[in-house]
Amino acid sequence: MKKSFTLIELIFIIAIMGILVATIIPKVNSNKLDEAAIQLVSHLRYTQHLAMINDKFDATDNEWYKSRWQIRFTDGTSSSHYKVAYAIFSDFVGTHSGHPETQELAKDPLSHQYITGGITNGVEYDDDNVFHTANLGIRFGIESIILSSSCKYYGSMRIAFDYLGRPMKGNLASDSFNSAYIASNRMVSDRCEIILKKNNDEIIIAIEPETGYIHLL
Repeated sequence: MKKSFTLIELIFIIAIMGILVATIIPKVNSNKLDEAAIQLVSHLRYTQHLAMINDKFDATDNEWYKSRWQIRFTDGTSSSHYKVAYAIFSDFVGTHSGHPETQELAKDPLSHQYITGGITNGVEYDDDNVFHTANLGIRFGIESIILSSSCKYYGSMRIAFDYLGRPMKGNLASDSFNSAYIASNRMVSDRCEIILKKNNDEIIIAIEPETGYIHLL
């Protein structure tokens, strides 16, 4: 005898599917904040990794430290479509402008796309060779990013790392020293907190001083 679903069984299945959909959809929406934080943690660690394996020390250049790998954030500019975004780069071209140029950008190891959310000279967010999820506003709906005072230097929203993976704060291109080593006041001495906000929710990424350990709070 051919087996088939009864009307009651079909109604039961539809009801279960409705409950599952109602449960899953809000969870998917709320996970965008978590997804953004997990990606940013990964890219912070990647920036740190690049700094450790690609030390920029050059005995012939008194400003070599300005080329250290860093991640720069923006809470909204025209090139990032006025959305929260970031770029990973080493400021080695020319006179260390502090602004990422195309050839200075890090590339995503898998896609080989430039890691920038649209805050780069010569590279726009809409370009095909851009890692678009670096624009946290467009990709994840992140509304704002806040850096704690412990990892800001005169308002600059960027984090660099030295060859030991220790976090540093501020725009490295803004200072000039007689010594080839950056001033000690640029080292992060207290826990650095990066806060991502979406709607009424927020998530905090912490970077510990000295060790450079990066984790979610």
